Amino acid sequence: RGKGSIINIASVTSHLPLSKVIAYSASKAAVLSATRFLAREWATKGVRVNSITPGFFPAEQNKKLLFNEDGTPSERALSIFGHTAMGRFGDPTELAGAAVYLASNKAASFVTGSDIVVDGGFLSQTI
Repeated sequence: RGKGSIINIASVTSHLPLSKVIAYSASKAAVLSATRFLAREWATKGVRVNSITPGFFPAEQNKKLLFNEDGTPSERALSIFGHTAMGRFGDPTELAGAAVYLASNKAASFVTGSDIVVDGGFLSQTI
């Protein structure tokens, strides 16, 4: 008792606000801020607080934005691919490694207040 690991889920929009989703971007930026604050506050109590920043992963809530009715990628999806170094969406299983690492009391015992980006290189792209 008294030890543990909290893993918050942020978003690439935490780091780079996207058009048309300012409220979402702001709320996810707040997740990063809260993660760092809580990491500092709870570190001496044995609680590590970190976050994972996923890139674009198809999910029920964004399916209509990312895919046409026939299942092909939408224009927005193609734009995302063009801005993602790996040129594709992530698969949910690709988030698992980051979560397992952060949850580990051995591998990540000295990790708190950190954010692991799992975005296929989206944030590394430039014009």
